[in-house]
Amino acid sequence: MRDKISACITACDEEKNIRRCLESVKWADEIVVVDSFSKDRTVEICREYTDRVYQHEWLGYIGQKNMIKELAHGPWLLFIDADEEVSPRLLEEIEAEFNSGSNQKYAGYMFPRMVFYLGRWIRHGEWYPDIKLRLFRKDKGTCAGHEPHDRTTVEGAVKLLKGPLHHYTYEDIFDQLKTMNHFTSIAARSMWKSGYPFLWRDLLIRPGWRLFKALILKRGILDGIWGVIIAMCSAFGVFVKYAKLMELYLNQADEVKQAGPSESKKDSTNR
Repeated sequence: MRDKISACITACDEEKNIRRCLESVKWADEIVVVDSFSKDRTVEICREYTDRVYQHEWLGYIGQKNMIKELAHGPWLLFIDADEEVSPRLLEEIEAEFNSGSNQKYAGYMFPRMVFYLGRWIRHGEWYPDIKLRLFRKDKGTCAGHEPHDRTTVEGAVKLLKGPLHHYTYEDIFDQLKTMNHFTSIAARSMWKSGYPFLWRDLLIRPGWRLFKALILKRGILDGIWGVIIAMCSAFGVFVKYAKLMELYLNQADEVKQAGPSESKKDSTNR
């Protein structure tokens, strides 16, 4: 009998995507969902597929996955987001590995993630192949990284599968820019808290380098206008992230200046 797999889904206000995700993991031995108090029908839909549905305040992309890891019962975990889907080809490979017992040799599996964007699949640039380690032994893996980008790490051998994890990332460009605004704020604050300094060269050079890498080095130009839009938005996102980091340091400096006179006055009073 093959090892059991728990599909672990984190979600919030994903009623448009969650059913597709759940349908793609019905084969799993267990489905566990952690919802961040959705205001739409996400929880209702999830309960059609599993009774292992929990609601918990948002702990961040890393914290949420480490929490759901502890809730799952299976020895193997499949991390999947509500806007993702296990493709038929990927499922075939997973079943072949586990039914044959080949999984005993590995601590985890990686596979490419393919994005559906503005009506077509993206096959080049920074978005493909976006290799993710999402299937792993519970006792060998953990979720780490830097917010908002979680990354699963394992102790042991890892195998790369060819079948893609499908990602339905943005409804439209408005949704993309809204998400970018949210993510750049999280990233900038995380950098600021860690003491990463603001450097003008980051603001002025990194966006151009990101555009060149995405379009030329990663061949995003082969996806046509879709690849150009993705690369331009990505470069702009880099610019905004470092601009927000600069803003945080400027705000900190202003707070110090404003606190200065009052602190001086307090000191003189004490004397």
